[in-house]
Parts: sequence; C-alpha cells; structure tokens
Amino acid sequence: MKKIFLSLLALVVMSNLLSAQTSSTSQSDFKPNGAPIVTIFSDFTSTTSNSKTNNAFDLSRAYFGYGYHFSKDFYGKVVFDIANSAGLSPSAFTAFLKNAFLEYSNPVVTVDMGMIGTSQFSLQESIWGKRFLAKTFQDQYGFGSSADLGAAVKVKFAPQVSLDVQLLNGEGYQKVQADSTFKVAAGLTVMPVKNLIARVYVDYMKKNVAQHSFNAFLAYTGKDFTLAGEYDMQNGNKMIQDHNFSGVSLHGTYNVDKNMAIFVRFDDLTSKKIGSATTGWDSSDGQTYMAGLVFMPAKGVQISPNFRYWNPSSSAMHSTTSLALNLGLSF
Repeated sequence: MKKIFLSLLALVVMSNLLSAQTSSTSQSDFKPNGAPIVTIFSDFTSTTSNSKTNNAFDLSRAYFGYGYHFSKDFYGKVVFDIANSAGLSPSAFTAFLKNAFLEYSNPVVTVDMGMIGTSQFSLQESIWGKRFLAKTFQDQYGFGSSADLGAAVKVKFAPQVSLDVQLLNGEGYQKVQADSTFKVAAGLTVMPVKNLIARVYVDYMKKNVAQHSFNAFLAYTGKDFTLAGEYDMQNGNKMIQDHNFSGVSLHGTYNVDKNMAIFVRFDDLTSKKIGSATTGWDSSDGQTYMAGLVFMPAKGVQISPNFRYWNPSSSAMHSTTSLALNLGLSF
C-alpha cells in the first residue's frame, strides 16, 4: 500500500511541474463557485408474472448535494442518496452519504480522496445515459458499488489513452466498515479511432475468500446513434466461496431528434451451479430484454415509456413482463 501511495504522490508532483506555468496565469482569473445537485427518479410500473399483475407508483431514488470549485484545480462534492427501502410497508426512505470527496485535477492527472465514485462501471453508466430507468449491468447484479471510501488517480497519457487506479474500502457507500480489507482496482481506457471507446477493468480484494473481477467494454458513440457492449466476470462475489458469475450486456440508442430517442437493451446473467444444484446460485440468472422511447422535453427532464421482459434460467421461476413509465429530473 505504501508503494502505491508513493507512486501516486510522484505522479501528482510531476503533473504539477508540467502544468505550473499555465496554471499560475489562469488562476488569477478564476472565481470560486458552486452549484446544488438534485436528481430524482420516479416511475409507474405494471408488472405481470404467473398471471398476476401488480401496478405501482414509486419514487425510487433522490440525490441531493452540492459541488464547489475552490480553485481551478481543486473541487469538492457532497451528495446524499435517499433510496426507497424496498419491501418495507409502508414505504420508508433511507439516506446514505454517497459522495464526500476532494478532487485535484490538471490536464494530466486527476486525484480523488474520500467517499469517491468508483471507476468499475462509471463509463458504462455515462454512455448508457438512462440510469433513471435502469442501472447498468454490473450495478444491477451486484458486481460492485458506484461509490466507496478510498483514493483514486487517473493519468491521461494522451487524449486517447488514460489509466485509472483506485484503492478502496471495498464495502460500498451503503455499508461503510473500517477493516484491513481493501479493494485494488485498475482500468485502461483507449479511443483507437474517433467515437470508438474501449476499456478493460480488473479488481481484487480478499478476506477469507478472494473476489476478483474482469470487465471488457466497447462502445461507439456517434451523433445519431450509440452502440455498446460489455462482458463481465466475477469470482467470489462478496468474498463468498464459489459465488462466481458472468454475463453480457448489449444496448443501442438511436436519436430521432434532439428531443427523442429509441433504445433497446439485452442482458444475460449466468451464475455457477454449486454442488448438486441444477441452477446457478444467483436467482437473477436469465435474460432481460428492454426497449422503449426517451423524451427530453426540457433540459434536465427525461421521460421514458418502456417495455421489459425477464426470462429466468430456472424452470421453477416465472417470466416477468413489465410496462413502465419512468421519469428522471436533474437540476
């Protein structure tokens, strides 16, 4: 761990030397500034399974926070995640501290420390762009958390190549625990040609059982359409022996105009069969199909009527069909 932090410190010092001259000129014109952060997800869903239909309104999530630029190089952010605690009746909301970090950045290096956003699926989430209606594959099936306590360094070797390294608590932001177990993560992102993004990510953590992950992601982000696909594998999920699973996620979005888009998505999750079991350990195994429209009538407003179908791998479980109307607000 000591070697990691010494290496990170060396990168920061070198980047400071490289950018010192331009930074000193621009800092004199800079004025500290900040802005509130508000994001709300709500939906109406009609779900049918085994000939039974359930209709429900839901306010699934709300983020409230504030971001502040102390200087051209230093930025801080605090965000609270208020989530609907599923299964409780009447519905109850639980607040978590999702982000609370200080960031230093220049054209070469970015350093974060505190309750930071993880790099495991942040790129996938930004390209998917529809978090208000569905999580990305790794987030949905519990491959990792979107935020965690720790430190991160991202080095931009060229406009087309960057490397990010993170040292994390490993518990996620909803379960902060002080122990000697850490997650080490690294990702390499390249843009070989215009609009094409490729990324490889790995992580490792161990208590009694080791958990290690691998992700390969490829996306084309054009003016009119986006295509993306990823393969994910994780052994020892939550550091539990034989809790291995893997899967693929494919999605595409076509922008009809600046206010409307059409999207489709396919997820396929497979978990290991343990012992004499005839099905995998994860009850979410199966294929999920999604399709719908996204309307953007105003800046910060997204509305999506959509269809979803889940085909479970286990014959003992029933398929599920959902019709939903999702709303995302951000301001």
